[in-house]
Formats: sequence, C-alpha cells, structure tokens
Amino acid sequence: MYTASLAEFVSDLKFEDLPERVIEETTWAYLDWMGSALAGSTSEPGRIIHELAVHFGGNPQATLLSDGSKNSVLNAALVNGAISHVVELDDVHKGGIIHAATGVIPAALAAAEAEGASGSQLVTAIVAGYEVAIRIAEAITPSHYKIWHTTGTCCTFGAAVAVGKILDLNKEEMINALGSAGTQASGLWEFITDSAMSKHLHPGKAALNGALAAYSAQKGFTAAQKILEGDRGFFAATAPEVDYSKLTDGLGDKTSYKISENSYKFHSSCRHTHATLDAVIKLKEEVQFEPQDIAGIEVNTYQVSLDITESYHPTTIYGAKFSLPFCASLGVIKGSAGLDDFSEDNLNDSTIRQMMTKVKLVVDPEINKLYPGKWPVRVEISLNNGKKHSETALNPKGDPENPFTPAEFREKFRQLASLRLQSDEIQRLLDTVEKMKQATDVTAIIPNLESNSVD
Repeated sequence: MYTASLAEFVSDLKFEDLPERVIEETTWAYLDWMGSALAGSTSEPGRIIHELAVHFGGNPQATLLSDGSKNSVLNAALVNGAISHVVELDDVHKGGIIHAATGVIPAALAAAEAEGASGSQLVTAIVAGYEVAIRIAEAITPSHYKIWHTTGTCCTFGAAVAVGKILDLNKEEMINALGSAGTQASGLWEFITDSAMSKHLHPGKAALNGALAAYSAQKGFTAAQKILEGDRGFFAATAPEVDYSKLTDGLGDKTSYKISENSYKFHSSCRHTHATLDAVIKLKEEVQFEPQDIAGIEVNTYQVSLDITESYHPTTIYGAKFSLPFCASLGVIKGSAGLDDFSEDNLNDSTIRQMMTKVKLVVDPEINKLYPGKWPVRVEISLNNGKKHSETALNPKGDPENPFTPAEFREKFRQLASLRLQSDEIQRLLDTVEKMKQATDVTAIIPNLESNSVD
C-alpha cells in the first residue's frame, strides 16, 4: 500500500502541478547543491572517488563535476553525489534528518544529461525525489538515525524515483524501482568514530544505486512490491519505530511539497552545530568580549546533537566539523565558521583548544522535546567578571523560518564555485540556473570545467 502510493504519486506528478514558488525553491536547491559539489571536488575524498570512476570507466553519458570529463550515468551519479557531501555545506531537512540534494540531484542530473531531458523535466524529477526521500526519512526518524545514516539509506529511494521521472516510468515500473532501491539502501554511522571518508560514499552510492534501480526497472527487472512495509522490507530491517502517516499525509497536495521544508547551511559544519554557532557568534558581536574574558560556555541542546557532535578531541578538520565544543569555540574566537575557518591552523590553535575545555554540553529536556521538528539551542556564556549572557537560537540561519535571500544563495554559490571556476563561468551558471525551467537541454546548467577551471 505505502510503496504503491508513493510510486503512484511520482508517476502521476507533472511539471504543471508545481507552484511557481516550488519551482523557484528547486532552482535554489540545485544551485546550492552545485556549489557544494564544485567545492568538494577539490578535496582528497573527491580525488579518490574521481580516480576510481576514471579507472573503471564507462560510456561517455554524463559529466563528472570533478574535472568535466564524461563517464557513465552510474559513475557520474557516484562521483557527483560523493563530492557534494564533503564540505558540509549541503542542504538538510530537519524532520527527516536527511541531506536530500546529495543523493537525489546527482542521479537526476546524470540521467537528464544522458537522456537529453529539459530543465522542466529535471525540476520535476528533483521535486519527486525530495518528496519520497524525505517522507521515508520522516517516517523512521529518529529511531533509524541512531545507527543508519538517512542520507545513505533514504536518498537511495529518492534517487530511484528522480531517475524514474526522467525515464518516464509508469506506476508498476516505479514500484520495481523502489523495490530495487530498498534492497540496496545502506549507510552506517560507525564512520563518525574515525572521522572516516565513508560519509561521502553514502550519497554517492545512494545516487548510483537509485539510478541503477530506475534503469533496471525500465528494462523490466522486477523487485519487491512492498519494499517499505513488507515483513522483511526496509522498515522491518532498519527502523524500530515507524510513523506510517508521514508517508502519505498530504501526499498529492499540489500546494505543498517537501522541498519547500528544506534548510540550507550557512556554516561549513554538521547541521547539529549551527544553532550553537549562530548563538555564540551573535553574542560575540553584541557583547564584544575577548577570549580571555570567558569563564565558561554552556550549550543546552537536544540529545541527538550530542550523539553526533560531543567529541572534545577532534584530530582532523573533518572531525572538527562534527565537534560541538570545537565549533562553539571557533565561533566565539573567530566569529565565523566558513569553509576557510576549518583549517589545520585553527584545528591546532591553542586558544581554541583551551576554550574547548570551558565548553559544557547539556541536554535540556524542553529543547529535546522540540527535536526533530526544530534543532534549537540555548547558549550561556559566563564571563570572569561574573556577568552571564544568554542567547537562544530556535531556527538556525537557512531554516525555512529563517531563510536565505536570493542574494545569499548567489553569494554562497560564488564563494564555493570560485574554488573551481572563473568569474565569467560562475556568472553564466547563475544566469542559466535561475532560468533552468526554460532550458531545452540540461547541459546549459552544467559547468564548463575544461575551459573555465581555475586549477
């Protein structure tokens, strides 16, 4: 019933169903994802994944954003998904705790390029992918999230239906695509113990596996018909608690789509650190204290935040992005937490390390009740003169309740894309992406890396 309902919704969805607001939001989601992918392509994990794709090779069907070369749809989905999750500036949905863009968009884009799809077809595919990935994630959050990385697991379903839309699969084919997606869906949180690169593999594999599921369904490959709700299906295997209403409540409402609930990142770190960063940076600006003035920092937050970010001893830059004590200290001392702030110098900075010893993390029962609908914190900074200053951040910058402006989306893209592209190509992309619904061919919204790279 539930698998079939999602498949029917996706197969019936038309571009004409989408309000202009949703089309615009999808455009910003694509631009935001592209910036993260371009920035992540310069990383060590990005280099490794790219080299593997080139080593194994494939038909030149879709663009690798790592160097602009062409490879198979599956390899393009893998590479572009992996690199878009590296710099921790990709989008997130609070209720589902999922970075939908990193799995859905690279799969949809690779298929759209290979199949000669239009911009409006890509927009529709992305909306469908977000809808399914987020609804499944919401149904099993937070119990699933304790062990399973939703971006790896649930994005596999989103990628499958997004590619399915590009391929114009019917309901029965879409059910098969979901069945093959579910049997491949994976991604475990154990990587966080070692600050390992596995996290980047999760969305890449979700994109690849989703694309494989959709293309196999197009060829007539059958799969489980009740992959979500079946006795030996995805929910039974990975979620001790399931809220089935999240799958179908409001499904098909042509005024409301899950992509509209998306949040975007202002800071280059785990989203669970963002409310704290907003609070400490605001206090630093308002009170104008110096590091030596601080006696202690108390962060009152929700339990899951500490499950993921409680580390007091990060040893790598990536680990620092998942350390709430480090992020709080970085924000208090530097006043920012952008891509350049997560550096070896700051990781080993003695003032930041000393400040980390003054950070106390507390689970607040009232704040904990608000999660996952909201990811808030209350920060109290105690000064050596006895004064205390408190700040509550209920909706971090980038949440739907505290959204980016179009100018902020553009500026974020410029900053990230400048790591790979010259200014004229950045401006071309901004101009074309904002009109992506009108594109007759999606190649117009893919960067020209070979002649415009700053490398």
